[in-house]
Amino acid sequence: MTSNSFPSLADALAAGTVVLDGGMSNQLASAGHDLSDELWSARLLADRPDAVADAHLAYFRAGADVAITASYQATFEGFAQRGIGPGEAARLLAVSVELGRDAVRRARDEGIVRPLWVAASVGPYGAMLADGSEYRGRYGVSVDALERFHRPRIEVLAGAGPDVLALETVPDADEAAALLRAVRGLGVPAWLSYSVAGGRTRAGQPLEEAFALAADVDEVIAVGVNCCAPQDVESAVETAARVTGKPVVVYPNSGEVWDAEVRAWTGRSTFTAEQVAGWRKAGARLIGGCCRVGPEGIAGIARVV
Repeated sequence: MTSNSFPSLADALAAGTVVLDGGMSNQLASAGHDLSDELWSARLLADRPDAVADAHLAYFRAGADVAITASYQATFEGFAQRGIGPGEAARLLAVSVELGRDAVRRARDEGIVRPLWVAASVGPYGAMLADGSEYRGRYGVSVDALERFHRPRIEVLAGAGPDVLALETVPDADEAAALLRAVRGLGVPAWLSYSVAGGRTRAGQPLEEAFALAADVDEVIAVGVNCCAPQDVESAVETAARVTGKPVVVYPNSGEVWDAEVRAWTGRSTFTAEQVAGWRKAGARLIGGCCRVGPEGIAGIARVV
């Protein structure tokens, strides 16, 4: 049982479908917060923690069962570039989990009684670089070096008491291998979610090989994809379920495309709640949205499941 006296997330996934939240950044932006900084939403952990808790609460109100923390871009190295030392960086990482817990308490005060969980986001190495390389992978960095990068913040996040670690938007199977090493023995479950395009990781590896890395890792309670186009989801779900035998997590983008040169989203949304039925049939059990999917989209998913 989790600290809120409800079943663990792993048990809930074994029993049925659980709803994830949507994009943290678009919810914060829609509330008027500037996210142009290289720390992205992680900046608000120091500057406006109340805004982060408000964003989590908006998703709980919409029907989400899991809040993903604002720690995706939060790293010791990224904070150091802003003059924030390791002690304060560790505190801010822990704050990200505390804000999720605060949103759970506020949801309870509003009468929301269903199980609610907090997932500590662990973004890829490329997110710290803030140059778009999290959508390419192949950093030219060894698996050992990637493990050394990820392990300290994973240990801090795990120590803050989340229900699960979200190893998310992973573009490269080599980085997944490093992350899986880093979570072993911590006593906190995790999910592993790749960023994909056309049946392969962003780095170009076949998904069968990428998912297979997690098949025998006991800490991993779900495997899947996120921050991808909705049309790439269903086949990836089928592959993840077949290769790992684990519940599948999916939370795609809206279908719009990020233009890094002009720093804006282009195109139109192709994400619909109706697609969820197909994803569930293929094996998805933990379902939400990523970039440009807000509370309205999550409410649609919640109605379907």
